[in-house]
Amino acid sequence: MSKTYSKELKDRVIAMMLPPRSLSVVEVAKDTGIPRDTLYGWRTKSRGEQMVKGAAPTGFTGAKKFQLLLESAALNEHELAEFCRRHGCFPEQLAAWRESCEMANDIHPRRAEQAEQRALRGENKQLQNELRRKDKALAEMAALMVLKKKVQSIWGEQEDENSSTGNEFK
Repeated sequence: MSKTYSKELKDRVIAMMLPPRSLSVVEVAKDTGIPRDTLYGWRTKSRGEQMVKGAAPTGFTGAKKFQLLLESAALNEHELAEFCRRHGCFPEQLAAWRESCEMANDIHPRRAEQAEQRALRGENKQLQNELRRKDKALAEMAALMVLKKKVQSIWGEQEDENSSTGNEFK
């Protein structure tokens, strides 16, 4: 039997797992008595909704994101976690912002890669069609060879062209 939780309770519990508190799922499960699997599901769904909206929970500006990236660039994993708690963001967000910054000036090569992939897909499709056609031709030839052998076994070997009977098969 599954238990139903109110929206308000879900929101409060999710807020406990978000910065600045950033409690672990295990800690929240011990505090609230809610199963860990349920909490993991809520957290995943919450993060997915935030990514779809395209904004962090606190709504950072582009300049603030860039500033946070610069400040966090030299931090190790432990220091980065502490930094994120202090500034109300996730390490995953910083990684996504970093990737976005790195790719900001790579629009044209990206288009070229897409065009190259399109061309390769077309070539692949053409080669697959040719292979299919050749497989069919090979299967047809194999069937003809089998039929020829059956005919030879039923009627015997073909006679030589110089024979005088007139029953030549070619």
